[in-house]
Amino acid sequence: MDWVAVVLSLKLAIATQLLLLPPAIIGARWLALTPFRGKVWIEGLLALPLVLPPTVIGYYLLVIMGSQSPLGRSFENWWGQSLAFSFTGLVIASAFINIPFAVQPAQRAFEAIPTELHEAAKCCGLTFWQSFHRIELPLAWPGILSAVMMTFAHTLGEFGVVLMVGGNIPGETRTLAISIYDRTQSFDFTAAGTMSLFLLLISVATIAVSYGLAERLLRRRRLT
Repeated sequence: MDWVAVVLSLKLAIATQLLLLPPAIIGARWLALTPFRGKVWIEGLLALPLVLPPTVIGYYLLVIMGSQSPLGRSFENWWGQSLAFSFTGLVIASAFINIPFAVQPAQRAFEAIPTELHEAAKCCGLTFWQSFHRIELPLAWPGILSAVMMTFAHTLGEFGVVLMVGGNIPGETRTLAISIYDRTQSFDFTAAGTMSLFLLLISVATIAVSYGLAERLLRRRRLT
């Protein structure tokens, strides 16, 4: 078992959620409650990581974060290291590839909130943040929880974008999925099988916990 890769994958999953989920929740709420022309195009753009091959996304992210790009040069001048093939670049790439997994469940949860509740909150004099914190977040919590769990599980198993943007640097960008690939290439099928089983169990447990908690929250809401 490559425990260094396991720890790195967990760190990547946590960092991705910290970077992605706050703006994803706000964006999901905006998409759910704000009708405007061209909304379907924005939703389509946000869903692109679901249909584009990871290598295509990884290539464009590599170009954007490379040393020849303005972003890459600025980062290198400021921090003294390349953005591509670094853990920081890996977090940015992981956040991008997980956008639909974070936005779509939360958006559907916000869309399910009755409009009468928003109107009642305004009549009660609640500010936007008071209404968001006291009413919308508790009601949308099952969808937000699904977004958290799906983002976590998908980050652990992501391979194509991680390989394109991060490469295979031990302790820096070699995640569990990359380590499994390396062991398979070297015909170490025992280690590859062990790590694959470990990743499978984590993914199944994450999804099961997500569904179980969401169902419990919905049941509790019906009782109240």
